[in-house]
Order: sequence, then structure tokens, then C-alpha cells
Amino acid sequence: MYADQETIRRILTESGDTWAVVGLSSNQGRAAYRVAEVLQRFGKRVVPVHPKAETVHGEQGYPSLDAIPFDVDVVDVFVNSELAGKVADEAVSIGAKAVWFQLGVIDEQAYGRTREAGLDMVMDRCPAIEIPQLT
Repeated sequence: MYADQETIRRILTESGDTWAVVGLSSNQGRAAYRVAEVLQRFGKRVVPVHPKAETVHGEQGYPSLDAIPFDVDVVDVFVNSELAGKVADEAVSIGAKAVWFQLGVIDEQAYGRTREAGLDMVMDRCPAIEIPQLT
């Protein structure tokens, strides 16, 4: 419903290769850690965004999206649905091209706001599942 195949393809192949992964830390047991590995294997630059600002997968982390000193193409969101809308709004404010809410992350109002702002958005899907199907 919130992820047509054309939007998924466009985000994964045309939106750009710098992905800020909100919620990514060095905790190897978390889904964000494994998804970031897959994105890197497919040529994406993965930028960790987490209050700890840890270096993960060789990339320096930042405490927030607005702390990243370079352009971000896609914001991949691994936070609870209650917090995801704020992240989507921040993605719009930093000039990202797309927002991706992970499996189980749903905020219909944020989806509407983000789309109205002109960004592509996918919700309740996983890029690590989708990207191998495109090759």
C-alpha cells in the first residue's frame, strides 16, 4: 500500500547512494546493522545516525540528520513508529530525496507530509529484501 514497485526501484537505483540510517549503532544483533551491511554490498554509502554517533561499518556516525555535513540522498528509518514522523520531517528539512520506513514502521500522516513535500517514500518495507530483487 505504501510501497509500489516503481517507487522502490527509483529509490534503490536512482535516488542516490548516500543513505543515512537512523537508529544504526554498532549493536550487531539489531536489524539496522545487518540491513546496513546489505546496502553497502550493493554500493550504498551508509551513514549511521544515532545519539551515540558511533562509527559503524567504517562510516563515521552522527547524532542527528542535521549534524551530517554532506548531502544525504535517502533516509532509512529504524526507529519506533511514534518517533518516525519527526525523522521524516527532518529528512525533508535537510533536502533528502527519499525516506524509507523499515518493516513495522508506520506513520500515515508522515507519509502524506513527506510525499506532499515532493520526496519519494516507502513505508513498512526493507531495502535489504528489495534490492537483491533488482539485480
